[in-house]
Amino acid sequence: MPPGRAGRFRVEHHVGSAAELHDLDWPEPLVPTVWILQVTSPALVLGSAARHHPLDLAPLAQAGLEVVVRRSGGGAVVVEPGNGVWLDVVVPRSDPVWVDDVSRSFGWLGRVWVTALASLGLTAEVHSGPPDRGALAAAACFAGLGAGEVTLDGAKAVGLSQRRTRAGARFQSCCYRRWNPEPLRALGLDPADLPPVALLDRDPARLTAALLEALADLEPPGPDAPG
Repeated sequence: MPPGRAGRFRVEHHVGSAAELHDLDWPEPLVPTVWILQVTSPALVLGSAARHHPLDLAPLAQAGLEVVVRRSGGGAVVVEPGNGVWLDVVVPRSDPVWVDDVSRSFGWLGRVWVTALASLGLTAEVHSGPPDRGALAAAACFAGLGAGEVTLDGAKAVGLSQRRTRAGARFQSCCYRRWNPEPLRALGLDPADLPPVALLDRDPARLTAALLEALADLEPPGPDAPG
């Protein structure tokens, strides 16, 4: 699909394995770019907090799940074809949404998700308090809650992570339509011990369109905007 626009953001659609999508080259020159990502096969993706966690590969291989290591932070995420929306945004440091304070840097993207969900009749909130990093959060992304992430009825609905360089950042975001925690057993986790996840059972195309509309209308945050 040819690139499009969402306000000042270039929009690109990418389809591939989780490894291929995580290894996408950043735009050159680096301009504000939205990547709508569709995975073609299931995978367990390990962030920086989970990549050194003991991992049992046997059940993953039996289930046909690839193991992928991403260069952004957080715990593990299960990705499956058609199960939710995966949307990343790459911005240069000169972009108006850039915030040097990492603890506040996700706020703008969380607000984009909240705006998009509101247009679909869902009342969500951006988590602006201290991180909720329980014992399981280092292994599983959706077992914890960080600043800027999105909740629905008190449960985590949208997970966020980022990779920063001297040039800019890649902000990653995803939600689930169905919750399949079984692959997390490979990290020694019991799904019964995990907190509830808010499922966004909306048509992915409608949700993606709402996110792009919210990005197109995005105004730069003020200096006192919450994180």
